[in-house]
Amino acid sequence: MEYMSQEGYDKLVAELHQMESVELPQVREAIAEARDKGDLSENFEYHAAKREQARLLGRIRFKQKVLANARVIDVSRLGTDSVQLLSKVQMTNLANNKTMTYTIASPNEANLREGKISIKSPIAQALLNKKVGDEVEVRVPAGLLKLRIEKIELS
Repeated sequence: MEYMSQEGYDKLVAELHQMESVELPQVREAIAEARDKGDLSENFEYHAAKREQARLLGRIRFKQKVLANARVIDVSRLGTDSVQLLSKVQMTNLANNKTMTYTIASPNEANLREGKISIKSPIAQALLNKKVGDEVEVRVPAGLLKLRIEKIELS
């Protein structure tokens, strides 16, 4: 089971619809065009289009499986007393006193550019169930990170 926000669920549904209704027909059209050009054994365009179709069908199946197992979290039932999925956490790196804010998201919604980290990441795992003022130590590839939780909000 995969827990996610309504926004993440809607985005996944839109991506799946785009792939099924736009991208897949384009690939099928490319295969038909390449097939019309003759000998398939030496037709690079045909083989490239078939590979693209297989890749696209794999992505479609993956997204369908994620959606089938998805459970949308009711944000109104969440609290801000401790860090959990969909919490927006402001924390301070105690080594350099820099403040950073991340939202704990499902693995499918994680996007560092948007400030969303996966709940399965080392930082999120260390923050789970902690409260404002708690200090955590996280082992990351760059070494040991010491963080203090400053604020917890709902995203």
